[in-house]
Amino acid sequence: MEKRKIGALEVSAVGLGCMGITHASGAPMTVVEGVKVLQQAFDYGYTLFDTAECYTGINADGTTAYNEEVVGEALHLVRDKVVIATKCGVQHGKGGLIMDSRPETIRKSVEGSLKRLKTDYIDLYYQHRIDPQVSPEEVAGTMAELIQEGKIRYWGISETDEGYLRRAHAVCPVTAIQNRYSMMARWHEELFPVVEELGITYVAFSPMANGFLSGRYSQDSVFERGTDYRSNMPQYTAEGFEKSRELLALLDDMAEEKKATPAQISLAWMLCKKPFIIPIPGSRKPERLKENIGAAGIFLTEQEIEAIDGRLDHMELPVFGGHK
Repeated sequence: MEKRKIGALEVSAVGLGCMGITHASGAPMTVVEGVKVLQQAFDYGYTLFDTAECYTGINADGTTAYNEEVVGEALHLVRDKVVIATKCGVQHGKGGLIMDSRPETIRKSVEGSLKRLKTDYIDLYYQHRIDPQVSPEEVAGTMAELIQEGKIRYWGISETDEGYLRRAHAVCPVTAIQNRYSMMARWHEELFPVVEELGITYVAFSPMANGFLSGRYSQDSVFERGTDYRSNMPQYTAEGFEKSRELLALLDDMAEEKKATPAQISLAWMLCKKPFIIPIPGSRKPERLKENIGAAGIFLTEQEIEAIDGRLDHMELPVFGGHK
């Protein structure tokens, strides 16, 4: 299994985004069901598991389903063999996301995460979203203190831009950023020279455009309204499928050529593009977990990647994910 680095930590080249176990992919799985999925992922070779404080849902009995609790229950017996990443600074409110990266909030959050994860340290702790009311220097200073105290090993920023990243990094070195990246979401490629210069890992969330690039859905696919965010995503509309027809055909053709699947091609494209990229696709299905991690064994040449990018440059794809 190919390995990649996050700081001094060595992890599987493909990590697992755990969000969908309890949040945004339909009604939450039970703890027993979720634990089974995550332990299966470990058995397949995943060693990077990504969660967040705010990845919650509502169980059938009305209680809160905490993603971190499922991750903690699944991995506490193999804690020394895995890298756990979690996030702070975001809560879900009635009007949307609430950003809060005040030092006192971060400190309260880290204690809650440690308890739910059944661990006494977090390998990688992200600021989940930029809080316009708190400076990057203040956030970085708080993270430096948590590192000094041994509560976290490294820190990162999710959905950052260059200016914020550089200011934070100057106070306490940032080890990883986690931004959206896929064949349908390439606007953060402008950060590649920056993270390469600073020695930062780029963890790519939604690397298959929320499953769309797996090629396993059609415009007739139905998602649970209210609990599965894909029900409102533009790529899953009739117009989205029409705009993406050329891209899906490209993936099908290359998958056939490489004896792979469209999902594996979409992941291999970024894995072979830059050694500092680690995609974290998510799934509840063991067969998809095995398929996704298998992408690390698919090789695309530099010329093949350039050819793909050339075609992507001329596609009018659905706009989503907050891209402006």
